[in-house]
Amino acid sequence: MTAPTAIDTIRVAFQADLGAVVTAQDLQSVRDRYLGRKQGAVAALMKSMAGAAPADRPALGKAANVLKREIDAALTQRGDTLDDTARPVGSVDVTLPGRALPFGRRHPLTLIREQVESIFETMGFEILQGPQVEDDYHNFEALNMPPDHPARDMQDTFYLEQPMPGGGEGATPPATLLRTHTSGMQIRYMESHEPPVRIISPGLVYRRDTPDLTHSPMFMQVEGLLVGEGITMADLKGTLVSFLQAFFDAGTRVMFRPSFFPYTEPSAEVFISCVFCEGTGCAVCKQTGWLEILGCGMVHPAVFEAVGYDPERYTGWAFGLGIDRVALLKYRVEDIRLFYDNDLRLLEQFPH
Repeated sequence: MTAPTAIDTIRVAFQADLGAVVTAQDLQSVRDRYLGRKQGAVAALMKSMAGAAPADRPALGKAANVLKREIDAALTQRGDTLDDTARPVGSVDVTLPGRALPFGRRHPLTLIREQVESIFETMGFEILQGPQVEDDYHNFEALNMPPDHPARDMQDTFYLEQPMPGGGEGATPPATLLRTHTSGMQIRYMESHEPPVRIISPGLVYRRDTPDLTHSPMFMQVEGLLVGEGITMADLKGTLVSFLQAFFDAGTRVMFRPSFFPYTEPSAEVFISCVFCEGTGCAVCKQTGWLEILGCGMVHPAVFEAVGYDPERYTGWAFGLGIDRVALLKYRVEDIRLFYDNDLRLLEQFPH
């Protein structure tokens, strides 16, 4: 076989082999077959030129070098194409195992609020949300707390300098504050709705408390209200006992003790059997076997008069429950401040 014929044969065979390349391993095999120093086809071609006529050797050598450069350039180009096909820029290697993504969790106070809402929804209560910046009338006066009432003390309440929008030009703006309870929503609802009323109002409230194990200047509360004809204290007790036993345990014992609140009369504090010692007495319940859980009572007639309800026709009851303190009991957390520290070591212990 003459040298020019051999060069053309190698070129045709190389193109065929290059077209069959699929993997990087295939590409390396073709490179070794044609450009290998000892057994490569181009190296064998160079050795065969020793038998050619002296006058033909320069032209044959030049043609062989051209072939070598063509093969090398074609192999490099195919290698670049092979890399781009195997893994394009920005692509995902679907052969790699998946990476587990961390799941977020609802806050423990959110879990408690949702559980409270769920229980009262099954009893037919409507859930209301209200403004956290409240005026003095809805937060205090309409709830039978006149201007000289101790609850209005500057030491207990966060008063704001800016008035709420809505006061007409030249009008004296009402005093505004961060609400100290969600009872203001009860007044707002009754002002625009006729009885019967069956609502609960959860949300954040604010008081000038010094932070400690059981106190925080911002905490979550839920208040409930039921108004209608013939509502009695027995309805209040039955509802709260059913709620507390559904929330904690069917065997939870409930006790009512007389108390005083300006917007209810009669009023009561509600206790449950200690969830830590099951009523036998421990350091948490101060050896009494009971834990205070909420306050309640029959709505004061003055509150009905403030919203235009006839106190001779309608009666009702109300209660207030601190969600943070309930969470302390439910989850056996010792410090209320932990709920606001956003410490993942605590938050990751709760369900998704």
